[in-house]
Amino acid sequence: MRIWAVANQKGGVGKTTSVVALGGLLAERGKRVLVVDLDPHGSLTSWFGYDPDTISHSVFDLFQHQGKVPDGLTAQLITETSCKGLSLLPASTALATLERKMVGVSGMGLIISRALAQIWDDFDYVLLDNTPSLGVLMVNALAAAQHLIIPVQTEFLALKGLERMLHTLEMIMRSQKNTLSYTIVPTLFDRRTQASVKSLNQLRKSYPDTLWKFAIPVDTKFRDASHAGLTPSALDSETHGVRAYARLLNDLPSLTRARSEQQHG
Repeated sequence: MRIWAVANQKGGVGKTTSVVALGGLLAERGKRVLVVDLDPHGSLTSWFGYDPDTISHSVFDLFQHQGKVPDGLTAQLITETSCKGLSLLPASTALATLERKMVGVSGMGLIISRALAQIWDDFDYVLLDNTPSLGVLMVNALAAAQHLIIPVQTEFLALKGLERMLHTLEMIMRSQKNTLSYTIVPTLFDRRTQASVKSLNQLRKSYPDTLWKFAIPVDTKFRDASHAGLTPSALDSETHGVRAYARLLNDLPSLTRARSEQQHG
């Protein structure tokens, strides 16, 4: 099982779209894929037609057992999606109460790691979609992940958010005495606007070793796919956006190895 977290402390940068697009492409390539919604807003859950306000069982159930995950619980919470080979562990809005409820409970930062260990042989890839705020959910995702994908909208304010995200990542890695490789992915790129071009150039200048060399363009078909409850590639496999995510997916294995070698070598 390979576990990728998709995270940024700024909202609206394309986290959920990245999870669905990459997950859908992996499933189409014959991989068994699980996408996990760790955001109380439940955008990933809603994408596939489930209501995070009313869903009866969700990832929230994993956090109700004093830091432990009962045998078999993870598999019971997984549901199917419109995409063959792509399964979902949904979110509920109750996740927003975790920070208050979990105060003083030990082991809460490893719940997702323990949950995924139960289904290790059932999936080839797990993609974790994250809340934009730092808290127990993001700590869980970064502890479980083998590689971190950081989508960054090509605009000035998003670059500031990236700085906060990298600071958070460094802080968590220090506390966990662990290193996590990561790839920065420029998103929502519009080559027609000077602001987008300038932001991409700034990213390339500031993060030459960790930035994916291409960018995910603005693509209205992503919105159409979410309204239809489909992965972007199932809706239209030939759009600019889908082709960009396919290129990213092809590049990720080598990027993952390169980052790991840099950090451990």
